[in-house]
Amino acid sequence: MLAELSPALIAHVQKAAKLLAAQQRICVLTGAGISAESGIPTFRDKQTGLWENYRAEDLATPNAFARDPELVWSWYQWRRQLVADKTPNPAHVALAQWQQSASNHQQLTLITQNVDDLHEQAGSTVTHLHGNLWRNRCSQCQAPYEDQAQGMSDSNIRFDESLLTCPHCDGYIRPDIVWFGESLPAQAWQTAEDAAAHCDVFISIGTSSLVYPAAGLAQLAKQNGAKIIEINPDPTPNTIVDITLAEKAGVVMPLLMKHMAELS
Repeated sequence: MLAELSPALIAHVQKAAKLLAAQQRICVLTGAGISAESGIPTFRDKQTGLWENYRAEDLATPNAFARDPELVWSWYQWRRQLVADKTPNPAHVALAQWQQSASNHQQLTLITQNVDDLHEQAGSTVTHLHGNLWRNRCSQCQAPYEDQAQGMSDSNIRFDESLLTCPHCDGYIRPDIVWFGESLPAQAWQTAEDAAAHCDVFISIGTSSLVYPAAGLAQLAKQNGAKIIEINPDPTPNTIVDITLAEKAGVVMPLLMKHMAELS
């Protein structure tokens, strides 16, 4: 694999490793790109099969669920089936190993825009900004629907398209996902803001850094003196980035960890 990488990229990885090895507080934001490397379609990808005539943006809204809850629920059950057999890739694994092995002088806070649980499967502790595909809650009283809070590792997981109702208020059960027009969960966002504002290095992985409010985290970090590293095969035109690693995260992250280990 190393033979396929350009000398310039390897030099940038070494530069990033040197920077990271010397810093204490690291904040990592992951987006759809890291999950796409595990075979999970991105939210912007064209729908397939029975859903090819629908746009994701038209289904993932409170109004869509109020208008046709069965349609939206069926779509999410379909999405869960697409994700159920997917497993962490080398980038997920490298991040988990880094977080678990971080010494006393280093703290790694992992934030994700993704709704899958591949970070958890790899062994990471992660804050979800956009909710979790494997959790449900009531659309009326917001109570968690505990019986359905299952991860993909659960052998009893069901993909029944029949609507479920809340045992507390009889409201329809919905995925615990942040839909268009909804606010990010307050506690998760506070964790992300605090980590970005106080980090020494902010790493953006597999995300365009153009969709707000998450895109504002890198700017917040920069304003508070942090260095910015972007890992993305298609880097975004962003003047605040200090080191760009233009390659897949599954390639870059293990190499980055290797060079950091050599410096410790």
